[in-house]
Amino acid sequence: MRVIREHERIIYKVTSFYVSEDQPIGDLYQEVVINLWRAYPNFRGESKISTWIYRIALNTCVTFFRRSKNKPQYVDITMDVPDIPDNSDDIKTLYKLINRLGKIERALVLLYLDDKPYKEIAEITGLTPTNVATKLGRIKEKLRKMSNE
Repeated sequence: MRVIREHERIIYKVTSFYVSEDQPIGDLYQEVVINLWRAYPNFRGESKISTWIYRIALNTCVTFFRRSKNKPQYVDITMDVPDIPDNSDDIKTLYKLINRLGKIERALVLLYLDDKPYKEIAEITGLTPTNVATKLGRIKEKLRKMSNE
């Protein structure tokens, strides 16, 4: 499917945030693609296709791990996400701290780091833009506290 090929980077980014040692990224990536394939006939075009793909991918990842009933061990995303602009120690530390956040918090950070506006993050996550802003503010504060530990 052309849409999946054009947006495979989005799928990879989202799945890399949720991958575990017990569950290779390929399995999760494939699960997302299957769900996109099934859901595509119902895509109404009310949002951008990338927004819709983020939403399907995030929901698939969260559901996938709820079903497995295993608490996943998260990989260090600094090693898995290509094109990190700076491999400085600060960036590596930041990504390690992000990996310690909850699933929804990581999803919000992923979208924020991808320069998505609050309105689009709200559409993807099902939150209100105000709630997104509030949660991101709390997450930033949480990351600051974690970095001072």
